[in-house]
Amino acid sequence: MSTLIKVDHLRKVFKRQVRSEGFAGTIKDLFYRRYTDKIAVNDISFTIDRGEIVGYIGPNGAGKSTTIKMLSGILVPTEGIGEVGGLVPQKTRKQYSRRIGVVFGQRTQLWWDIPVSESFKLLKYMYRVPDQEYKRSLELFSDVLRIDEFISAPVRQLSLGQRMRADLCAALLHNPDILYLDEPTIGLDVVVKENIRDFIRQVNQERKTTVILTTHDMSDIEKLCSRVIVIDHGKIMYDGALGELKNIYGTGETMVIEAAEPVRRDGLSLPGIADLACDGKTVTIKYDKTVVNSTAILKTLMNKITITDFVVHPSDIEQIIRKMYENPLPAAEAAASSWGGKIG
Repeated sequence: MSTLIKVDHLRKVFKRQVRSEGFAGTIKDLFYRRYTDKIAVNDISFTIDRGEIVGYIGPNGAGKSTTIKMLSGILVPTEGIGEVGGLVPQKTRKQYSRRIGVVFGQRTQLWWDIPVSESFKLLKYMYRVPDQEYKRSLELFSDVLRIDEFISAPVRQLSLGQRMRADLCAALLHNPDILYLDEPTIGLDVVVKENIRDFIRQVNQERKTTVILTTHDMSDIEKLCSRVIVIDHGKIMYDGALGELKNIYGTGETMVIEAAEPVRRDGLSLPGIADLACDGKTVTIKYDKTVVNSTAILKTLMNKITITDFVVHPSDIEQIIRKMYENPLPAAEAAASSWGGKIG
């Protein structure tokens, strides 16, 4: 695979006015304004290959949307370069816009008062999409996202889920090389989310579209992305495979055990276990699998209680990300030394 996106020491600083309190302060601000710098993105570098689906995640205010807006050409970087397919977005806006599709979860690119079909026709004209390609795209959209159910309705009459499906179609109508998705499943129900994920996977596989996804829904990341870039306070904390991230930070497991009789907490003592709870016949144990494994726990418990059933739950992606934010340095250092991952 060839490199499609290259980000080199990208930085974005916003200037914010510092406002004085009171009436006198307001008058003073009219003549003498003070500003402070807000660093949104702070010296980040990464590359993305053609055909990848990359999750770009972090807490609110981490710099995710700012990065996407710089890569899509909406914002101009303060320093550094974001180069996409050999083009600098801010310098070649018209040429570059033909190669990208963008979906912002809170905004639409469709015309509010006309049917969805008319919006598509306007976009077909703007991007000069050939008739046959336009027809094939509509067939794909109808098969996977079922847009034929509402394609004749004005955009203002669509539900949120319908509008998001229409926005995805609009972003992909001209078959772009890159699709930027900023919170594409926000506020949607489970069924619509799954339809959108299936659609993104299919477009990636059939058209080799490169996808950069920012989201707070960790299910989107787990079901779509093999690689994640984690950003916090404008800096990259992790850049690598999702599986490796789980290996580094997902060492916690939860074992739920069903016993033949009620179990008392004070009757159980397990080495290496700090979190153990009993509720009738159910025992819940949280442990670090690098300290003690499930086999050792079961072997110890079988000498104390009669076990009828048990299940082991690994850490989910939300727990892994939370653990990463709470304690980034020790695990990050271990990652860098053990598998050569990219740690910011």
